[in-house]
Amino acid sequence: MSIFSRKYTPRWIVLIIDVFISTASIVIAYLLRFNFEIPENENIGELTHIVELVVGVRFVSFLIAGTYAGIVRYTGLRDAQRIFITITSGSLFIVATNLISYYSGLKQAFIVPMSIVAIEFLTTLFFMISLRFLVKSVFFEFRTTAKSKNVIVYGTDRNAQAAKHAIEEDRDANFKVVAFVDDIAKKSGKKIDDLPIYPIDNLENLTTELEVRHLLLAKPFQSVEKKQEIIELGLNNGITMFNVPKVESWINGELSSKQIKNIKIEDLLERNPIQLDFNRIQEQVKGKTMLVTGAAGSIGSEIVRQLIRFEPHNIVLFDQAETPMYDIEMELRDSQSASNITVVIGDITDQQRVEEVFNDYKPEIVYHAAAYKHVPMMENNPVEAVRNNVIGTRLIADMAVKYGVKRFVMVSTDKAVNPTNVMGASKRIAEIYTQSLNGKSSTRFITTRFGNVLGSNGSVIPRFKKQIEEGGPITVTHPQITRYFMTIPEACQLVLEAGASGKGGEIFIFDMGKSVKIVDLAKKMIKLSGLELGRDIQITFTGLRPGEKLYEELLANKENTIPTPHPQIMVAKVREYDHDEANSKIDGFLPLIAEQDNYKVVKLMKEIVPEFISQNSIYEELDHEIKPKHKLMVAAM
Repeated sequence: MSIFSRKYTPRWIVLIIDVFISTASIVIAYLLRFNFEIPENENIGELTHIVELVVGVRFVSFLIAGTYAGIVRYTGLRDAQRIFITITSGSLFIVATNLISYYSGLKQAFIVPMSIVAIEFLTTLFFMISLRFLVKSVFFEFRTTAKSKNVIVYGTDRNAQAAKHAIEEDRDANFKVVAFVDDIAKKSGKKIDDLPIYPIDNLENLTTELEVRHLLLAKPFQSVEKKQEIIELGLNNGITMFNVPKVESWINGELSSKQIKNIKIEDLLERNPIQLDFNRIQEQVKGKTMLVTGAAGSIGSEIVRQLIRFEPHNIVLFDQAETPMYDIEMELRDSQSASNITVVIGDITDQQRVEEVFNDYKPEIVYHAAAYKHVPMMENNPVEAVRNNVIGTRLIADMAVKYGVKRFVMVSTDKAVNPTNVMGASKRIAEIYTQSLNGKSSTRFITTRFGNVLGSNGSVIPRFKKQIEEGGPITVTHPQITRYFMTIPEACQLVLEAGASGKGGEIFIFDMGKSVKIVDLAKKMIKLSGLELGRDIQITFTGLRPGEKLYEELLANKENTIPTPHPQIMVAKVREYDHDEANSKIDGFLPLIAEQDNYKVVKLMKEIVPEFISQNSIYEELDHEIKPKHKLMVAAM
């Protein structure tokens, strides 16, 4: 037992065994050549010289090739290939020595009979490779007897077989594959590597019969819906699931167990890939200068990553967050995508700095993603919400007009629809202002509006992950609260698509899919972590936060939408706004910001956006004071 508990067998022992195999192979070759009866007239002294020559050649070739250096218990195809090449090279050297000595007249016969060379080659090759795989098999059988974790592999193709070998060779994980499952009926009942193939529908029974609590998803899925169906099936049966990456990402064509990752909640929320109009986007982006505000944020940084694919002349990254800006710059430089980016630190509310950026770089397209977006935080800091989200947006938009920017794409939020909080209302006012500018110059102002993005800074998923890691509890504000979700790349791809197709003045609404109940999201994340709700971790309800809605909306009550050629993008039919009136109303914030008067700021916001009705907020009392007179807009946005 102790031999298997060693970290690895010393190299010198492996080398001695290989030399012994080579020596034994020559003896076996002679015995086979003479049908196990060596004639009495056979020169034993010559046999000794032959053994010395062949073993010497083998010894030197083993040292050069390093066949003894691999860890035997993890022998793979590459090790077998190396042994084959080494043995073949040695045999070819012996054959060459035979030919040179014979045809040069040094010897009247071959030094080593060719039949001995052939038999010794095959024998040495067979025993060296077989012994390694035998040791490997015994080691893994020993290691997986007592404390192994039984695994079922979903799929039966090359990916599945490679995944089986990779996960079984992971000495830290200690997995043992006990079966394969597939949804192709004709494969059921057959075997791979002497393991049975079952239909995926039998998964629930297999978890009990085979004592399985792990499922390895190794088969490429034809659709996102099918993938989610399998994951849900696994979750409902208390199975921990792992995902095998695409073949293209395998290291040197081989799968490493380190590349096999746990299924994430994002896999349950993802949708089918977005079909972008690459030609149209590239036509507008290639060779041009872009400005991305908020470039250090989750949305802004992903917009930068997406834009790089379309070969722009320069992308100016503008943000005041120094450390995240450094991180995105290093990421782009590491991926060799930084030759056409410029990093600029600055505040979108700093007029001198903003004008300097526009004057120096002359951007042709602006993606405005800079914003304060955390609802409870902005509810407590309305002055800053307006200063950044409204005044800052106005400054960037005005500079876009002044410096002849062709397109201005504003990233907005579904919280701007019938806002119940300061953050949503500030974004709605920013929408109104940018829309009012359209048609005042050659700049086309386009707004994109979508809901929560998975993994963005401050979103519920990273927070839930941290709470799970810390042992809980997971905190949910309300048992009935729901949200729309979209992946960051998906949202940014749609931003680029809308920005390229917009004529100016539109508010583009993205198809966010189905609304997700947050408590169900938390429960699924608990299951994906291999924990049990109520036993390992708890969910607690903390109550709605200031300004928080139970349900988010993408369209206001009186809006209609117009379809676009892209199935996941719609255009909201909205009223037009007078620029002078909108500008005048926003000017009204300036003295209030100077006074740092939160109540007066929120009151003006409600006058500009009459559908702004506070919820769970100290500003609810203002809704009873404001009379519906002289309002900028009547229709809800």
